[in-house]
Amino acid sequence: METSYDDILAAAQQQGEQGFDVDAWAEKKQSERDEVYALRDRMTDEVSRDGDKFRQYLDIQSRFRRYSVGNVLLIMAQKPQATRLKDFDGWKENRVSIRRNEKGIRILEPGDEYQREDGTWGTSYNVKKVFDISQTKAKKQPARPKPEERNVLVALVSHTPVPLKMVEQLGDSGMGARFDQLQGAVFVKKGMGAEDIFRSVTQELAHAELAMGMEQGEYTREGNAFRAYCVSYMLSRQYGFSTGQFSFEKLPGGFAEAEPQDVREELGVIRDVAEQISGRVSRILNQERSQNETEQAR
Repeated sequence: METSYDDILAAAQQQGEQGFDVDAWAEKKQSERDEVYALRDRMTDEVSRDGDKFRQYLDIQSRFRRYSVGNVLLIMAQKPQATRLKDFDGWKENRVSIRRNEKGIRILEPGDEYQREDGTWGTSYNVKKVFDISQTKAKKQPARPKPEERNVLVALVSHTPVPLKMVEQLGDSGMGARFDQLQGAVFVKKGMGAEDIFRSVTQELAHAELAMGMEQGEYTREGNAFRAYCVSYMLSRQYGFSTGQFSFEKLPGGFAEAEPQDVREELGVIRDVAEQISGRVSRILNQERSQNETEQAR
């Protein structure tokens, strides 16, 4: 007797007759977004109150340079040790499969634009799941060698937004470098080692970038000191320089009382300035690497 599969077809027919419940689907998607927004706000609050958490955030942001502040906070909440992320299709394109029972890391990706009631435009966000390479069956790849510190320093001081000028001393401040807005230059003390050069110059270039992005009279050194300090820390982490002299035990006084959105905006300023400097350094290093590979291939 031939087996009947009419029950399968009947169930499909019933589902089709009932139709797709748009409202239920939209409600589910909104619930997912609300959960992710709440998680992001909770991590923002932790980062703004705890120096160790703040340092951890900077570490992760330095690994994921181009990720938004909000998504880095979400990565921190779900898989802080992550090093390389792709969605399911992204790993599939690389012929890499996800391990069974692995839980995706929820982040936010921009969706459609919409017009608010006041006439301004906003962007909606959708929840997207990504997976770290540790959650896949990808073969372990050898770590890419860090560029030599001399090459990093050459790239750092090349094509800077303001000129660098060498001096014998910088007064009694004990500083290795200092941005002077009036003279439009960064003064750098002679005779320093690679670590001191990198830390001091990155911090002062951050001041220069911040000043250039502000209206005349808006920039103050004191008001941007913590931002520049964080930028220098992130770049030191990224390029393999020591971070032992950095401390985040004491965060700015207003951080803990600020609204989550305001904290993320502040972190966004730090991220953007770090990316401006890092992008310039990386481009120069990549050009040099490509040139060396071309010469070796001849």
